[in-house]
Amino acid sequence: MNHIPEIIRTIPLSHYVALSSALFLIGLLGVLIRKNIIIVFMCIEIMLNAVNLLMVAAASYRGDSAGQVMVLFTMAVAAAEVSVGLAIIVMIYKNLKTTNIDLFDQMKG
Repeated sequence: MNHIPEIIRTIPLSHYVALSSALFLIGLLGVLIRKNIIIVFMCIEIMLNAVNLLMVAAASYRGDSAGQVMVLFTMAVAAAEVSVGLAIIVMIYKNLKTTNIDLFDQMKG
């Protein structure tokens, strides 16, 4: 435990796990319950950030930077996902004039 910085040791790893689990659960419930595609999209981002928080906390407690490097790659993929996802949402809104998920079955060819 000597290789862990003092600022990291003040908060136990279990608190990071609890916070990350709560954030992931909130995101999952939002994806399952909400009908607005923009809200669902934000809930997916909350889930990704919960995983990133846990990876950074675990990497800090282990004393290596592998988890932090993985988070950088995850954030890059999330940024690409946001740009493509928002473009798709804008096109769907342009065609249907709504962001309600239940009406997306009208787009069947």
